[in-house]
Order: sequence, then C-alpha cells, then structure tokens
Amino acid sequence: MYQTGGTIETLLNKVEQHEYILPAIQREFVWRPDQICQLFDSLLQGYPFGTFLFWKIKTENLRQYQFYDFMRNYHQRDQVHCKKLDIIGENDRIAVLDGQQRMTALNIGLRGSYSWKTQGKWWSSADAFIERRLYLNLFECTDPESGTRYEFEFLSEDEASHNDEQHHWFLVSRILGMNAYDVMMAVMEMNMPDDRKPAAGKVISRFHDIIHNKPLISYYLEEGQELSKVLNIFIRMNSGGTTLSYSDLLLSIAVTQWSTLDARDEIHKLVDEMNQIGNGFAFSKDLVLKAGLMLSDIGSVGFKVENFSKENMCKLEDNWERIRKALLLAVNLLSSFGFNSYNLGADSALLPIAYYLYHRDLDNSYLSRSEYAADRQGLRGWLIRSILKQSGIWGSGLDTLLTSLRSKIKEHGQQEFPLIEMSIAMTERGKSLRFEEEELQSLVELDYGNRRTFALLSLLFPGHDFSHHFHVDHIFPKARFTKKQLKKAGVTDDTQAEEWIVMANRLPNLQLLEGSQNNEKREKLPHEWYEMMWPEPTARANHLHLQAIDSLPETLVDFGGFYHQRREILLARLRHILSEPITA
Repeated sequence: MYQTGGTIETLLNKVEQHEYILPAIQREFVWRPDQICQLFDSLLQGYPFGTFLFWKIKTENLRQYQFYDFMRNYHQRDQVHCKKLDIIGENDRIAVLDGQQRMTALNIGLRGSYSWKTQGKWWSSADAFIERRLYLNLFECTDPESGTRYEFEFLSEDEASHNDEQHHWFLVSRILGMNAYDVMMAVMEMNMPDDRKPAAGKVISRFHDIIHNKPLISYYLEEGQELSKVLNIFIRMNSGGTTLSYSDLLLSIAVTQWSTLDARDEIHKLVDEMNQIGNGFAFSKDLVLKAGLMLSDIGSVGFKVENFSKENMCKLEDNWERIRKALLLAVNLLSSFGFNSYNLGADSALLPIAYYLYHRDLDNSYLSRSEYAADRQGLRGWLIRSILKQSGIWGSGLDTLLTSLRSKIKEHGQQEFPLIEMSIAMTERGKSLRFEEEELQSLVELDYGNRRTFALLSLLFPGHDFSHHFHVDHIFPKARFTKKQLKKAGVTDDTQAEEWIVMANRLPNLQLLEGSQNNEKREKLPHEWYEMMWPEPTARANHLHLQAIDSLPETLVDFGGFYHQRREILLARLRHILSEPITA
C-alpha cells in the first residue's frame, strides 16, 4: 500500500537508528558528488522527491537474511562498501528496495562526508584523499543552462573558509541541529554585508523548512515475507534503470542462494584484494561474477537468468576458493608484466588467463619458476597482442569469444597456454591477432597518453624487471617542446615547431624508464643523461642500440632526424613481431 508523510529529518533518524536498513540484494552506493549536489538543489527548488519502495520484515524473519547499514562517510579507497549489520532487538525493520541512492545521498550530505582521490596523487598516498563535506552557497547563483539555482559543493574545511562576493558557504549538516531561532541567530552572526543577510536568511530558512517540516516522504510498503516475491519486485523496480547493471540483479540471486558463504561479502573482498595488487587495478564485481561463471564451466559465460540457477550457484559456491586463488594469481601475473589500472585497457583479457591457471590448478610458483618461463612469455605475448588491437578484441561478442576460448583451453591447455588454438579461434570470430601494415603504421605513432603505449613499448623492449615501477617517459623531455624553448634552441619555423610539439609525444620519442631513473632524468637532454648513466662509450652505444637509438643528437635542433630514424627502426621491429601469425 502507498503511504505518505514524514520529513527528511525523520527519515535520517530512522536510518541512524537502523529502523531503515539495506537488504543484501541491494547494490553499492554509486552516486557521484555532483549527483548528490543536484539532488539537494532539486529539494531546495521544490521539485518532487520521488517515491520509495520499502519491505517490512517481521522480527522473526530478520535472522534469515543479511542486512547492511547506509553509507555515511564515503571514501573512494578505504570505504566504498556498506557495513554489515547484526540486527538485535524485538522490533520489525524496514528494508529499502528502491530509493537507496537518494537516501544515502541525504545521509552523506546531511550527516557525513565524501572523499575522492585528488588528481595527480597516488592511491597509496596519505594526502590523496581529502575529507569533503557538503556546503551550500547562501548567495543564489542561478544557472539557466543547467537549471540549477542553489550551489551545493563538497568542500574541505579550508576550501569552505574562503568566502567572497559570489560565495558564502554554509555547512549543510548544521541544519539538522537547528531550530527557527538558531536559523535567525546564525544569519545575524554571519560575516557578510548586512544588505545581503535577508536573502541569505531566506535560503537557510527555506532549507530548514524542507528538512524539518515538509512531509516529503512517500512510499509503497510491501508486507509479504516471501523472499521470492520480494526479489521479483526488486528486479521489476530496478531492471529498467540504466544505472543499475543487470549483473547487480543477478548477483542478488547468488546472494540468496549461497548457503555457507556470503556471496556479496566474498565478491567485494576479492575485488578489493585484486585491485590492491602491484600498482593498483580497477577490476569490477561484474568481472569477478563473470569469472565465476567462466571458471565454474557454467553455461555460456553470459549474464543470463538461466545461468544463475540454484544448481549453478551452488557450483559457484563450491568452487569459490579455487576461483579466488586463480583470479589473484592472474592479477599478480599481469602485475609482473608491468600492467596496472592505467595501462591495462582491457580488463576482460584477465578471464582466459584466470581460466587457464584454474584449469591447470597452478599456484604462485608459476610466477617465478624457470620451468614456466617460456609459458609465461607466450601468454604475455598473446595478452599484449590482444590489447594492441584497435578493433577491440574484448568488446562486442565478448561472451561468445570467452566461451570459445574456454573450450580451447579445456581441450588443449593441459601442459601449456594453447597459443595457436586460441589464435585460430579468435581469427574465426573476426578477432585476428595478426597486424596489417595500416595497423602497424598507426601503432608506431601511438601517443604518450594512450593506454596501449605501455603494452607496445614492453613488447618492443622486453627484459625489464617489472617488479619495479616503470614509467612511459620522453627521450627528449616534453618540457623542451614549447614554441619559446624551440625558438631558443634554433627552431625558428613556427610550422615545424608545431609539428615537433606533436611528435614529441609520440612513440619514436618514448621509452620505458624505471621510476627512480625517471626522477633523475627530469629535463636533461638525452645525450647528457645517457653519458651520466653509461659513462663508458661502448656500453652506452650498446644500450642505445637496444633502445632502437642508432644516433643521438646533442642539440634539440636535430630532433626531426632522430625522430624519423627511430620511427623506421621501431616500425621494422613491429613488422617482425606482429605481422606474422602467433606461434608457440
């Protein structure tokens, strides 16, 4: 039945007291800070808030299910999952089936904080994640283009302290503890021109009224206790939305059908563990769920309802520890090849590798033992080829491809990674790993920011120990390629200068360099740096030859000749490596 009434303040009090809880079938919180800000602007403008879908669970049934708390202080690295709840007491509870994102947005905005990674900082850095809380600018700033009228922003305490003629920031969470008198006093005490206080006071008063007095909450209450009925309602309510993936709905089925392990908890923990390996990855729970289907030899690997039968989910649970071990080993293998979230570019490429490791029941010794060296190199070459294909090996037709590759590994992968058989299977599906001349010409001019550039350089220059962190680095420093610097070096033609600025970022001027060496090199010209690193002329010449550098000019004015000569050397190497079919 539909019910109306209740304020936002009352709603959040019930969230805090765990009267409103999240069932295990719910997904994670996925809203961005700007979406939260937009919700609060809509509330303050008086737009409809939407209806919620609640499920009343009787006390005697609470122990049958797993429940989670609402997110309050979101941290992009350290706290992205809702905390598990141990429900105690004799009261019925309300599980939220639809409306979690809005309720969590209110909870974070009015009671908590949102911390995301600062651009340019490493994930492991202590200062990469600044705690930001929601603030309201008391000076209205209508934006006709976006339709916003009230400016809400997540700011650090320091950022919020900087007020000016266009901004006076008010901490949104203060409103919960205020009454009408507090609002009046807050305005009087504000450090702003007196003629602006009446308008600011109206904004705070309106905001206070919306949170404390307006009965904005309306909901449909389902009181049936049968989980199958509730799951059906949940899927019907959510499957039409574009922000909720179909895998979320199917994961909800797995959650209800595992008998010993907590599917949601296990999958989230595994995703976190995978993403913390090496220099960090960004694998999703969708990928892990698909890996579960693939490694358990379930169906066609696709996210189809029939693949999530009780029988299949029991099989997935029974195999979970081996699946977990194979996925972690596969990610460690990718890390040993130098890959991370910034340069992998094709997360699904992990799946055939994980299936191979799972099929052979290999352990961590695969990463280092010499008897596996040739197999590792063959697998690495196959992986890099698949990543370099611009046409997209891991895009359309993915489920069909994965099913076929699984079959080939199962049939031919008892002793080694079946390169030839997999390559043939991929060619048959229009995903050949052979490169035509047009593709090679495109690859030899990949630019510095392309996610495939690392893979290409690691193929062209093998033998690095990627247990150390390697950067894609400019040979002639990028900082030297401004019109001012080029003119100073003797390049007076503006057209040539513009061409060189572009060329400086392309493959012929790029190399792989270990992090410590990259810091030492800085803006030195290459001849100067190489002389410092390899003082002995013969050793230096040998190293340069390995780097496809046959001659190294001492001045920037000769960059053009260096670039074109190295381009031809790299292109010849690519033709040798990639134009032929893959072989064992």
